[in-house]
Amino acid sequence: MTIELLLALVGFAFVSSITPGPNNMMLLASGANFGLRRTVPHMAGVSLGHSFMIVVLGAGLMEVFRAYPRIQDVMTYVAVAYLLWLSWKIANAAPKTPEAPQAEGRPFTFLQAAGFQWVNPKGWFMALTALTAYTADQSFLQVLIVAGVFACTNLPSITFWTVLGQQMRRFLTSPARLRAFNWTMAALLVASVVPVFWH
Repeated sequence: MTIELLLALVGFAFVSSITPGPNNMMLLASGANFGLRRTVPHMAGVSLGHSFMIVVLGAGLMEVFRAYPRIQDVMTYVAVAYLLWLSWKIANAAPKTPEAPQAEGRPFTFLQAAGFQWVNPKGWFMALTALTAYTADQSFLQVLIVAGVFACTNLPSITFWTVLGQQMRRFLTSPARLRAFNWTMAALLVASVVPVFWH
């Protein structure tokens, strides 16, 4: 991999990681509802789970999808259904009392967040695009480089969204405001699914 190609990959990984999508909307909501510390396992699951997915895809799963494209279609519908269910959960994560604005429920665990990458349409787009555009021969070393670049650029990006959510907590001091915020985040999460149907 040339330096030019590596720099282009870093740019793609950063831009695709920091722009709004299902992971970032969920982390923004989790930061607002649960704070940074309780959201760290969720963040780690996103970053490491997506990099692991890149490695698995690069190791051969892409060939399966090329041979059986219907599998990818089925996974898309499952992903959309799951994102709609998550949107409903986020919308209904309301605080118990004004004095203790701790949201009902709990943040994603590491394994839940890592598993979510497999039904995240934006995550699939990022992984497949990076593997096809930035690896010349899809050697395993190049696949590992792509996964490493995403891990390094993804964690700061998702940390930004989580901290932004945490900072918003000071404005979400009433149940009504937090409920409105959660419904907005749920709507944005649903909106992030719409581009899936354009492909």
